Amino acid sequence: MPHFLRCALLICAAALTGCTSIERLAIPDARAIEASWTRTSGTAEANHYAWSEFLARYASTDGAGVARVAYGEVTAADASALNAYLDVLQDLDPTTLSRDGQLAYWINLYNAKTVSLILEHYPVRSIRAIRMHPIDPGPWDEARLYVADHALSLHDIEHGVLRPNWPETPEIHYLLNCAAVGCPNLGLTAYTAENVGDALEQAARRYVNDPRGVALQDGGKLRVSKIYAWYREDFGGSEAAVLEHLEQYAEPALRSRLDGRTKIDGYFYDWGLNDSNPVR
Repeated sequence: MPHFLRCALLICAAALTGCTSIERLAIPDARAIEASWTRTSGTAEANHYAWSEFLARYASTDGAGVARVAYGEVTAADASALNAYLDVLQDLDPTTLSRDGQLAYWINLYNAKTVSLILEHYPVRSIRAIRMHPIDPGPWDEARLYVADHALSLHDIEHGVLRPNWPETPEIHYLLNCAAVGCPNLGLTAYTAENVGDALEQAARRYVNDPRGVALQDGGKLRVSKIYAWYREDFGGSEAAVLEHLEQYAEPALRSRLDGRTKIDGYFYDWGLNDSNPVR
């Protein structure tokens, strides 16, 4: 069965049953698509100034702490500059970058391409509305980038580069942004070799302590983002390991309420677009 059809059937089943485990089956396994990309051959760094400039103009955090993008205000010139930045990244050989430089490179490439993709199809209510055909689950499987002789999709970057090559760093999930309100925030500046390490921890703490990441409801029920179900193996492989991860980054008040818990009562996620002016 073609991959897109399998994904569509799984997602339809998930919509009918609300089963997070079925949704997880539609996510590719973490499997490196190019072994040489784990190597570095120098200390060169990519120039991410154009991405920082774009974010400074159009990204901001709202009163609820959600990072939003003013997609409807992006000028044609700035959209063109964003695409030029993506062209520059695609012309680089990532193996010439330092290890932290590689991590920043791939995350920026993913996030900037996602924003560019939204701009191409704006206005939309959700990134999942961007489909190549009616039963397409979303825009992640189509090859939209070309790096070092490889045609790459957004899924390829996440599941074929980042997750398998940084398996010890589940915090990567807190820096990747899929243009959804329920996703960890889009960074308000570009990631670099110098700041990406600190950004991983800061973003983890921010999301875990945000109601979009962890919510304790009346009656004491614990509900968490579906990210912790979709990528459970990255966070230790069990609910107990996920809970341990959450406690690691929880602020004292939340940590005390998580202490002693042995199960998660439910999962949630908001796929609404992270637009400064959502489409009505």
